[in-house]
Amino acid sequence: MPQLIVAALLALTLSACQGGATADPEPGPDAGSDAGAGSDAEVTLPPTSGTFDYQLGTAYEPDGGLDVVVRDATAEPADGAYGVCYVNGFQTQPDRADLWLGDNEDLLLHDAAGELVVDPDWPDEYILDPATEGNRDRILDLLGPVITGCADAGYSAVEIDNLDTWTRFTDAGTGLIEKEAALALASAYIDLAHGAGLAIGQKNAAEATTDGHELGFDFAVTEECGAYTECGEYTDVYGEHVLQVEYTDNLPDGFDAVCADPDRAPLTILRDRDLVGPDDEAYAYEQC
Repeated sequence: MPQLIVAALLALTLSACQGGATADPEPGPDAGSDAGAGSDAEVTLPPTSGTFDYQLGTAYEPDGGLDVVVRDATAEPADGAYGVCYVNGFQTQPDRADLWLGDNEDLLLHDAAGELVVDPDWPDEYILDPATEGNRDRILDLLGPVITGCADAGYSAVEIDNLDTWTRFTDAGTGLIEKEAALALASAYIDLAHGAGLAIGQKNAAEATTDGHELGFDFAVTEECGAYTECGEYTDVYGEHVLQVEYTDNLPDGFDAVCADPDRAPLTILRDRDLVGPDDEAYAYEQC
């Protein structure tokens, strides 16, 4: 009997020491809605209802306020909203190239000829090279303060952009990113964010939703999953904890069809490609 009592007390002690990610009061209906698989962080996930906006180009306060808003790490979080902080974790920011050139140029992807590789869609962005543990550690040294700065500024979560570089740079001759190396860097970002008390969102990379959730991503942010008929890849894994953004210049069947898609995220919006503010004539915003 004394042995049974000791065993029971030990089990209770271990159970009390276990942590767990805390979801909002409206978790998704399936297993994919469980936050942070593989993580024991205490974080709060984004709401799955209310008003959502994606404000990377211009930060603004719309009439009526917001419930969830994504802003660049250089902007302050919106008052009274669940704030998600955007960080480009796999490519350089156009205005921060000097951080990576010079002494840190070896952290950037080079082609077989030794030339720096840029994103063809964003030619002012270099590609980070996570090929070695040493590279990943130094990348984290440079970007870690940005992520922890999001927490210090009052954000609740962070989204790390361009996880999908391994799907776009696949040839050693023109620049190669290995999937395993990209996921290893993602894992380091996850640990850092959780350590700072931030939830962390997987950005795009529909082919890696299962991998990402198993690593510990808590939710997803997807651009144009409706346009490319891949929203189910996110909602099947992350449940309702998906923030979906579509763009006015790429709507094959119109925004009404996006909203009618049973696989779309509860929080789905339509924005202009440059994410400008309401004072700009190019501004566009709708929510399902």
